Amino acid sequence: MQIPGYLKKQDELRELGVETVIVYAVNDGAVMQGWEKDQGASPSSLQFMGDPAGDLTKALDMGMDHPGPKSLGLYGRCKRNAIYAVNGEIKVIRISASPKDPAGGADPSTTLAESMIEAIKKHSS
Repeated sequence: MQIPGYLKKQDELRELGVETVIVYAVNDGAVMQGWEKDQGASPSSLQFMGDPAGDLTKALDMGMDHPGPKSLGLYGRCKRNAIYAVNGEIKVIRISASPKDPAGGADPSTTLAESMIEAIKKHSS
């Protein structure tokens, strides 16, 4: 699962200069607070944020357009993704999705903490 992996790798991410890991979803703040509590992510370097109208998701072009997952929410859904940004500039972007798995749940490996740490190291070298 993604969140426990990022919690376990907080120190390694900090060593690479990552101050905050933002976990966002097309959902409201109350749901995100509940998810943060459920994951035992407070206090941590993870910050949970809601994208209730999908504005960030649309701006990042991360909307899921597959009819199955898309229909499971008022504003649609977001592709499983991980982004490494420095001062607001995207340096690395990873998406775990495929035509047969539009939600990216079957193989989220490209967006897991370990994969992002490798990508950050490659980018920084």
